[in-house]
Amino acid sequence: MWFQLRNPELVISPSLLFYRDRIENNIRGMIKIAGDADRLIPHVKTHKSAEIVKMQLAQGINKFKCATIAEAEMLADSGAKWILLSYQMVGPNIQRLFTLREKFVDVTFASLVDNEKSADQLNEAAIAAGVSANVFLDVNNGMNRSGHVTDETLLSLYRYISALPNVSFQGVHVYDGHLRNPEFTDRKAAVDEAYDKVLPLFDLIKNHTGAEPMIIAGGSPSLTVHAMRPNVFLSPGTNVLWDWGYGDRFDGQPFEHAALVLTRVVSKPAAGIVTIDLGHKAVAAENPIENRFKLLNLTNYKLTGQSEEHGVLEVSQDVWESVQIGDVLYALPFHICPTVALHDFASVIDDGKVADEWKIVARNRRLTI
Repeated sequence: MWFQLRNPELVISPSLLFYRDRIENNIRGMIKIAGDADRLIPHVKTHKSAEIVKMQLAQGINKFKCATIAEAEMLADSGAKWILLSYQMVGPNIQRLFTLREKFVDVTFASLVDNEKSADQLNEAAIAAGVSANVFLDVNNGMNRSGHVTDETLLSLYRYISALPNVSFQGVHVYDGHLRNPEFTDRKAAVDEAYDKVLPLFDLIKNHTGAEPMIIAGGSPSLTVHAMRPNVFLSPGTNVLWDWGYGDRFDGQPFEHAALVLTRVVSKPAAGIVTIDLGHKAVAAENPIENRFKLLNLTNYKLTGQSEEHGVLEVSQDVWESVQIGDVLYALPFHICPTVALHDFASVIDDGKVADEWKIVARNRRLTI
């Protein structure tokens, strides 16, 4: 089995595993779908590690997206020169962004804006710092999480932002992570319908500036749809590690699972019950209990309970009799992004062996800034 280690005794449990060759294959797969590494702006919130950023840089990817100041600092430390904080800066994070710019003067930073007040605050901070703040207009085309709605006031917001003296409009950010139809034709129809709502804004910008705006669209589920638009930049995230939640749901996305959590059997407290050391401190637990993880080397089980340090499995009698205390199991998380954030480091696997250890640097909310 591809996931089984030849030296599991070197890995504590529970522990995050990164399979290096699979990560490299997934990066190549992203580039193949995009057609050109320059079109990719991958989101680093999935892996939060400098080593994977360097792998992406080595394959020609030169622009990145992140959600926190810490992730942005990790990116800049790793050698990235173009970074979009795909988040609206509020409170102390506004000044932290300008401090980040001062520390990395050769890096281009931008952030999102979806309302006049936030644009004003960013403009005022930029005036005080004697610089111009780069912004992307964040558009809500149906996800209802952030962004400005696609009515006529969206055009007014663009005009407002464009008139601010120390805010530099860079383009448009359109995220449609709510569209996850498994079949490509259905997914494409839904993505296209949502994208069409933003076309009047693109037309206005072109008429106003004389040039097409920079458009960053979609995430992992809609990657293959937006890849068909020649002038759109793509920002997948989960693809680099892939998880059970996405798995093979989306046709046309041949990515491999590249991250697991190693766990061990710690108790057999009653007949038909096996307890492992995989509690919700080590794997994302925002989904219902049946959608937390899938064990790749155990059959006939059901996860019936999970606490901070324990996962309780109901198993068949034959499985219960065969399982031994200390047995190593491999869990595929349903949602890899928040799972990674629960771990300080990942054991890196090459050819079935632990070959290295990578720190999950940006799991922290603050590095030095």
